[in-house]
Amino acid sequence: MAFLDDPGTDNAPIEAWSRLLRVSRLLSETAEERLSAHGLPPLAWYDVLHELAAAEGGIGQDALARRMVMAGDDLARLLGALEAKDLVQRGGAGGQVIHVTDAGRRMHRRMWGVYGPSVSRLIADRLAPEEVAALSAALDRLRG
Repeated sequence: MAFLDDPGTDNAPIEAWSRLLRVSRLLSETAEERLSAHGLPPLAWYDVLHELAAAEGGIGQDALARRMVMAGDDLARLLGALEAKDLVQRGGAGGQVIHVTDAGRRMHRRMWGVYGPSVSRLIADRLAPEEVAALSAALDRLRG
């Protein structure tokens, strides 16, 4: 990457981005391994269940895709798998509003029982509380 050798280029943002991607991949892979070891579904299921549990009254598929930063087709396949396991259901006009079911809420809690300690070990055990707060604030600013 020639631009990294350019003396006029500030490499710090590029390095920060690279590190953010590596840490994100590490966190996700570790969580996936732990969920699988406990016979639980993949992390993407947790993410959908979490968003739906937070969206009281349900949420439309397009709005859910935007919140999750996920392609509509990928989300549609994921929702189909969750619906087949009775973890989510469609309702409202034309079945466009997606709700988490009671079984979905139970699965969400079961998954968090494994995922939560994984997050703690990889973040809270390595960073001081003020560093965690600063990281959260910086990520919120990046997210916009």
